[in-house]
Amino acid sequence: MVVVTRIRREVLTLPAAELGPDNPLPPLRPLDEVHRVDDRDRADIPPDMARGLGYAPLRSLLPVRLRDGYDRTRAPRALDALVIENDRLRATVLPGLGGRVASLLHLPTGRELLYRNPVFQPADFALNGAWYSGGIEWNIGATGHTTLSCAPLHAARVPAPDGGEMLRLWEWERLRDLPFQVDLWLPDGSDFLYVAVRVRNPHEHPVPTYWWSNIAVPEEVRVLAPAEAAWRFGYEQRLRRVPVPSYDGIDRTYPLNSPYAADYFYDVPDGRRRWIAALDATGHGLVQTSTDVLRGRKLFVWGSGPGGRRWQQWLTEPGTGGYCEIQAGLARTQLEHVRLDAESEVSWLEAYGPLDTSPAGEWTRAVRQAEERLEAALPRARVEEAYARWRPHADTAPGEILATGSGWGGLEVLRAGWKLPGTPFSESTLGQDQEPWRELLRTGSLPAPRGPEPAGATPVAPHWRDLLETAPATWHTEYHLGIAQWHAGDRAQAVRSWERALPLAPARWPLLRALAVADQDDGHHERAAERYADAFTDLCAAERPEDTERVAQRTALGREALEALLRVGRTAEARAVWERLPSAVRQRGRFRLLEAELLLAEGRRAEARAVFDAGFEIADLREGSRVLDRAWARLTDEPLPARYDFRMRPDSA
Repeated sequence: MVVVTRIRREVLTLPAAELGPDNPLPPLRPLDEVHRVDDRDRADIPPDMARGLGYAPLRSLLPVRLRDGYDRTRAPRALDALVIENDRLRATVLPGLGGRVASLLHLPTGRELLYRNPVFQPADFALNGAWYSGGIEWNIGATGHTTLSCAPLHAARVPAPDGGEMLRLWEWERLRDLPFQVDLWLPDGSDFLYVAVRVRNPHEHPVPTYWWSNIAVPEEVRVLAPAEAAWRFGYEQRLRRVPVPSYDGIDRTYPLNSPYAADYFYDVPDGRRRWIAALDATGHGLVQTSTDVLRGRKLFVWGSGPGGRRWQQWLTEPGTGGYCEIQAGLARTQLEHVRLDAESEVSWLEAYGPLDTSPAGEWTRAVRQAEERLEAALPRARVEEAYARWRPHADTAPGEILATGSGWGGLEVLRAGWKLPGTPFSESTLGQDQEPWRELLRTGSLPAPRGPEPAGATPVAPHWRDLLETAPATWHTEYHLGIAQWHAGDRAQAVRSWERALPLAPARWPLLRALAVADQDDGHHERAAERYADAFTDLCAAERPEDTERVAQRTALGREALEALLRVGRTAEARAVWERLPSAVRQRGRFRLLEAELLLAEGRRAEARAVFDAGFEIADLREGSRVLDRAWARLTDEPLPARYDFRMRPDSA
């Protein structure tokens, strides 16, 4: 039979919220990360895991910007999609939204193998904010959901190992400065989607890396994996080894049996085939397997409690059913990072397809039966052979370009002259964000921004910091240099750079804000609040039209200023900031909460309570955040209303 894998463009129309603009303020504050292990548990962790937990944890989001401009107003919107199809499977990929596999449809039975979210609704789960649920996502960078969750990737057609076509996705991951690629193809007649992944380190030094493939599946399943124990991690930040399938008398392999959200990292024995499956009561579902490099397997559950149920509703349309995640990663847990040696790479092959076997009954028997069915459907040897056949194709130059990602990879390749066959980061992809930095490379001088404020994001890697240090010391160069120094941990020098720029800058607010963050970092909260107030006054005094960029600046700086002023009890100045915010901004959920906190600080408890009674939604409510239930507890002893209950752990924790 002639091998035919079809790749075509398609438009997917969904009720979708707008992503909105990125936060214009560089993320100088410490990373807001919930995945930290309580020190009490470290003594009981195996040495290799302990090394991974302590290896280069991410401290900052720089150079990436926060994505918090999205809302919760959904309207039908067209999303560009790429469809890969043979006579057995149809995979729908969203290249503009992180390369997510939004759907994997088994054609003979008409069964959707994934949890397919019927809406596109960003929420604050990615390291840099905007993330959405459903499908298969590719997580690279550091513990958490990738900063590329809602970003475009490069995509192209590439010849597949069996003579058909592959869809190649690739991008430059900026937190660790690593290029990666994801190759997807469907051999003719195969019930399995093959996914080959490669992460490369072109640098002359080792780099910490991280990868987890996250697969959303309906939660009314039992999850099987070849393990008798797992490392459980909950939002109380405790990491403990527990038996599988049951502990505390509850079978945790059924997602709805857990009351609270939790991760279960399965301890798959060395030498055992790597796989994980989610099967419903009828014995139908999805299985994922891989070559052995992709070591880890995990189950994430939202749980049956009110907080987990609220999050499930928050991420989709009420009444559409919940999901859990089965996952596969480079390390035993997602709390670890892996060393990638200088000028080396790591690669593997994954396979996704249907599995039909009963998950019920005694654990060892159910796992053995599922493993036998997997071996019959897709032998372990065939996965290894497919990986070996793919390796010579990893460097094949892409053919027709189907989508374009960012220009940051093109800028790095231009700077270093790297040769990265298979993943071209051409100079033609450079855009407005990269143009000043190309000019810095070419002339040794950073061009002046067009307006009174420093423009764009700041590359912070050592080579860019070196270039900024030798460039002419203009006010905007000093501003960017300070950001790079801050990222490097040279906080005192960063402050000096910003202080040098302050009297020369036509707009003082970006520098005052940076210095305010530095004050907070040093514990000088009164001075930080004063600088924030001055920065907001400076921003509001500038005569500029209230365009999208201007509103984003007022929103971001106004929020930080309000929080800083309320922290030190300067309620009159906080009220002045509040009154100068645009009316539409004051109606956003995040600012409705700030209004309630301001009213409470002013002693107007009844009015603060009325804000909650009227109702509001915080579009960018952070994963694991306690701001709503803690604010409610300051107002009343009454039970927390269900609409505000996003608690992901027991109160006793």
